[in-house]
Amino acid sequence: MTTDSDEYVYDEATGEWRPASEIAAQAAKANEVRDAAGNILVDGDSVSLIKDLKVKGAGTTLKQGTVIKSIRLTDNPEEIDCRHDAIKGLVLRTEFVRKR
Repeated sequence: MTTDSDEYVYDEATGEWRPASEIAAQAAKANEVRDAAGNILVDGDSVSLIKDLKVKGAGTTLKQGTVIKSIRLTDNPEEIDCRHDAIKGLVLRTEFVRKR
């Protein structure tokens, strides 16, 4: 719902003037990071792997069910930054994890 005090912004994608609050809400929703099951992920969450993953450059495989604690979100909503005992600088795709 808009009021007379709302600021309007020109949306180039639709070619319409839309309330700034509506544009901001749409941008926030687009930046949500979701796991394979559709759950929203935030910094500090624990996730588990839903399939075995071969790790490039490490010569090891992370097994299904491995728990990764304390994830960090990245600029890319399809990737999370993780720490694992055997692998430094691990980045996982969100399509391969499920929130615990």
